Amino acid sequence: MEYKDYYKILGVDKNATADEIKKVYRQLAKKYHPDKNPGNKAAEEKFKGITEANEVLSDPEKRKKYDTLGANWKQYENAGPSQGRGGYYSNQGHSNFGNAGNFENIFGESGFSDFFESFFGGGFTGAKNKASAFKQVRKGRDYEAILVVTLEEAYSGTEKEISVDGKKLRVKIAPGVDDGKKLRLPKQGAEGINGGERGDLYLVIKIDKHQVFDRKADDLYITLTIDLYTAILGGKKEIKTIDGKNISISIPKETDNGKILRLKSLGMPKYDANKTRGDLFITITVKLPKNLSAKEEKLFKELSELRK
Repeated sequence: MEYKDYYKILGVDKNATADEIKKVYRQLAKKYHPDKNPGNKAAEEKFKGITEANEVLSDPEKRKKYDTLGANWKQYENAGPSQGRGGYYSNQGHSNFGNAGNFENIFGESGFSDFFESFFGGGFTGAKNKASAFKQVRKGRDYEAILVVTLEEAYSGTEKEISVDGKKLRVKIAPGVDDGKKLRLPKQGAEGINGGERGDLYLVIKIDKHQVFDRKADDLYITLTIDLYTAILGGKKEIKTIDGKNISISIPKETDNGKILRLKSLGMPKYDANKTRGDLFITITVKLPKNLSAKEEKLFKELSELRK
């Protein structure tokens, strides 16, 4: 039977105070708790070890017995728990589990090592004989993943096929879904424990950056470059909307650089209410002519004279 160095298991000095032991145990228990490490056998064994160590070192009576007999544990093992005398051992037929009180519920067994059982006796509720009564049914852990869609797919809605634990799933995405939207697929996560239901799958929507459109809530924004003459005289320009349609828009006379035009209901559909849409905002950028000919320069000079 292997000797358990409870101080080494917790990583504390033999002179550690009760508060120091309590603090270290809480940190380790939080790190290795089965709920945070589902299916991780190494973490489960680590949790069992630190819980058992804490059960002994946090109890003054048990710690005293452990410290006294620790160096002579071989002799104690040979003598057996019923031979303990001189204050080294007292099988009282009951125990106070303290922080380990739900140990059985977590693992469906006593959880304590043979060393512990031999050292402190079998009076700890007879858990090994009642393991089945304490098996806890727990829901499986949730999965979370990122699902990438294009802006066009977010506009029209789409279906995506994904694979979860080898199982193919088709995910329907409604029109107008926003970047960062979290979709829940019930019971598509990890398998439950002891017959518990499966966890859930959460898909976080990530919308790819678009080359033309910027999105803010349900509105779309684009930049339209026009020449100086259209800006001054006005005219028509053609643009393509997010749904692929070509439309002609009017540029008013004397349009300033940076002017914003608003086209109602040409933005994104509102999520779960796709009969209404946001707006499309067009920012005008005026491109000045370059490499002017002598005649063009002359005409601009004449124009400048007329403005004086």
